[in-house]
Amino acid sequence: MKFGTKAIHAGIEPDPTTGAIMTPIYQTSTYVQESPGKHKGYEYARTQNPTRDVLQNNLAALENGQYGICFASGLGATDAILKLFKPGDEIIASSDLYGGTYRIMVRVFQEFGLTFKFVSLDNPDNLKAALTDATKMVWIETPTNPLLRIVDIRAIAAITQEKGIQLVVDNTFASPYLQNPLDLGATIVMHSVTKYLGGHSDTVMGAIVTNDEAIAQRLKFIQNACGAVPGPQDCFLVLRGIKTLHVRMQRHCENAMQVARFLQSHPKVSQVYYPGLENHPGHALAKEQMRGFGGMVSFTLHGDSLPEAVKVMESFTVFSLGESLGGVESLCTHPASMTHASIPKEEREKNGLKDTLIRLSVGIEDVEDLIQDLKQAIG
Repeated sequence: MKFGTKAIHAGIEPDPTTGAIMTPIYQTSTYVQESPGKHKGYEYARTQNPTRDVLQNNLAALENGQYGICFASGLGATDAILKLFKPGDEIIASSDLYGGTYRIMVRVFQEFGLTFKFVSLDNPDNLKAALTDATKMVWIETPTNPLLRIVDIRAIAAITQEKGIQLVVDNTFASPYLQNPLDLGATIVMHSVTKYLGGHSDTVMGAIVTNDEAIAQRLKFIQNACGAVPGPQDCFLVLRGIKTLHVRMQRHCENAMQVARFLQSHPKVSQVYYPGLENHPGHALAKEQMRGFGGMVSFTLHGDSLPEAVKVMESFTVFSLGESLGGVESLCTHPASMTHASIPKEEREKNGLKDTLIRLSVGIEDVEDLIQDLKQAIG
């Protein structure tokens, strides 16, 4: 089954009671049982919900995985993954990553005895040098947030498999339409469903997909025991959003490429970060492991003047200044003070994240209007 067909049909059947083509919103907290322990597969809505079950099956199919588990947010999913480990375990993460992931690792789980190393994983040899006997997991993003670096999933997976280490890939920026990390050797794929999967800036959710039955069972236990579950209406909204994922992603990619080329040619722009550009250091790898280059573009202005960058962000009329990404509308974000503010300034700068960096989530509007907005804002 091709991707667009899977997005609309995989794991989804008409409601057996009414024939409704859309999965109903099962807005219930509990289920009537015929006798203690004798029921129709559902006991309590934290543990199971039919709307959530359908979404989990659909997400698993999109990532070519067997098991999908949804959580109340992307960080809820991250939290569940980190709970697979115990004090003394070491986790190596790519140094360019979402600020919320850094925060939950360093400010929460480090307090409970996990140890973390943040390593530039553009070069897989850096991982080999960083591994110790205590390393139990490697966590990567690709493309990374916000510098759009590309990490070689297959090469990293070869190293982790040889050592018996789990590999987690945050696939939020690519979405399963553009990239399937499980096919490249990853153990677990994580998504902030809030972003491209939901696609309409109206839902907060996270998801995990894996082919490992033991890991899946443990994550399902954590999902139920810790309770960070999404509600049925949110699951319904994401199921609806996923039905257009393939057509939305096509437009995101097309628009982002044109926006990146415009910025690349602008005399006031000093650097553009977009893997679709031929001069991007990860361009060849992105072509190999992705089916498109995504809708995220970051850039800096000549002179690296923070007031100038702020002035640009305040001057947009079509791009909206706000957190998040992946919705149909275009957004701009200032990572240093917004999405990545929890990472210390010296750490951000060491990884190449300047205070003047502007990150764009390029939406699906008419690209001519987006480029005109950039022209008037940058001047």
